Amino acid sequence: MKTLVTYFSQTGKTKLVAEAVYGAVEGEKDLRPMEGVASLEGYDLVFVGFPVIAFGPAPQAKEFLKKHGAGKKVALFITHAAPEGDEKLMEWLAKCREAAAGADLLGMFDCQGELSEQIADLLLKSDDPLLKAFGERRGETIGQPDESRLQKARLFAAEIMGKAKKGY
Repeated sequence: MKTLVTYFSQTGKTKLVAEAVYGAVEGEKDLRPMEGVASLEGYDLVFVGFPVIAFGPAPQAKEFLKKHGAGKKVALFITHAAPEGDEKLMEWLAKCREAAAGADLLGMFDCQGELSEQIADLLLKSDDPLLKAFGERRGETIGQPDESRLQKARLFAAEIMGKAKKGY
């Protein structure tokens, strides 16, 4: 089985998760930034990683999945600045799942990443109290994803590999 782990990362945090996923993948495998992938031809399984941007999938990931995902075995790994369990998170993740609607989605993993200082500064300048409050929570995100979250990503990758081998 040939596997691709591809990702879009603005700050390097989604790339960290991609590297953790890649490390847990067995067999023939490639790790590539999304912009370096012209086709999914020849891959039996594709892990696609990206951050939540503006409360949904990164536009680059949405376009990538639309262009390449149809009929492919895909697993998503997603980073976001919200803590796991945040009440709004399920809505954002549903939008990410919808972006992969044409694919054979084997699973989805998400974890907290770090809210960049630049984005936090923009949020803090917003007139929207919800956005401003989100920017104020940057301190809670610093250092994420931590090792425990990266380990969960590795376990997710191993689980998906098992599903793919069984033909799910």
